[in-house]
Amino acid sequence: MSKIVIDNLEADLNNRLEQRAAERGHSIEAEVKAILQSVLTPDPSTQLNLTEAISRRFADLGEIEIPELTREPMRNVPDLGEREA
Repeated sequence: MSKIVIDNLEADLNNRLEQRAAERGHSIEAEVKAILQSVLTPDPSTQLNLTEAISRRFADLGEIEIPELTREPMRNVPDLGEREA
């Protein structure tokens, strides 16, 4: 585990952090961890699909049309019934 020391934290920021931790029943350390985790954990809804990622990667080359790939809906899993021993 790593340790982080923050020197010269503004009094107002420190007070707000203490208040936020108290409201959530956390220690200051636990609240800082929760804040960092919420900010640094990728949001899956903001991730690009493959077509968008490729388009952005090669955008400097000029207009390149990459068609959107369509897929069939996922098939239902067949019901094989229970097996007899």
